[in-house]
Amino acid sequence: MPSYDSTRGRFRLAESHLAVLRHRVEGEDVPPELAGADRELREAGLTDRSGNLDLMVSPLVGTLRAPAVVLHVEALGEHGTLHHGVTIGDGYVYSHESWPGSEESEYVRLEPAMLVWALARMVNLQGEDTVEVATPVVEATTAVLDAGLDTLDSLHGLTAEEGVDRVAEALKGAGLTGTSQLTTLAKLIAGMRSSWRMTAAWQGHDGGAPAPRVRGFAVWDCGPLGYWHRQLPAEPILPGQVDDTTPLKLVRIDAKEVWQLITDLLPAAEEFAGAPQPG
Repeated sequence: MPSYDSTRGRFRLAESHLAVLRHRVEGEDVPPELAGADRELREAGLTDRSGNLDLMVSPLVGTLRAPAVVLHVEALGEHGTLHHGVTIGDGYVYSHESWPGSEESEYVRLEPAMLVWALARMVNLQGEDTVEVATPVVEATTAVLDAGLDTLDSLHGLTAEEGVDRVAEALKGAGLTGTSQLTTLAKLIAGMRSSWRMTAAWQGHDGGAPAPRVRGFAVWDCGPLGYWHRQLPAEPILPGQVDDTTPLKLVRIDAKEVWQLITDLLPAAEEFAGAPQPG
């Protein structure tokens, strides 16, 4: 069920609820398949019997309809893939975070000064102590990586050392040579806490002409083994851009460097499309 928490100005909404709100704002009839979501919005007090939006939800809907910048976080962990993000509009900034097993996400209004902090929290950025690894840089191919990832379902019931050995065997069988890289990558795959990628999209310019712009980066969170920036293949990855021969490059970084990557993701003022010039 959709809901609103007045104490923190937060909403719980599913994609079906957002679809209904978009139809309502556009003055369109709500399709029959969204009748249930439409009813739930009325029962939650977010719309009235005529479909008019409550004042408290109007800024959120307006921001989602006309974003200036959209920041998306795709996080893969033990419970599957979750989608979080931030939408920056004209005067308002809203974050949204999903929860494993739930269709609804939590939407909260943010102060712009808290933007980087909110994104860091979405990926559980922690400045915890880390252990030494054989090498701070790992270079292979996506075929090697896939061979290692394919072993993860078979590691249940094994000791940590046995799990690393099994992953290492798969990596070696896929062609990875070099003891230090083999050992490090095997430990990273077996000990990965989560992996995530963060992208920013906005209307920028190309040679003076308005053009959509996207940039991003990807990180592995390997707990005590630290954070690893996936420099290759570089984000954003387009469909069909990666195959078995695509180079893989992982570089170990600390929490401060991850924070800086998040900060650098945000577009500067000069990166936006300029206002139309009078003819």
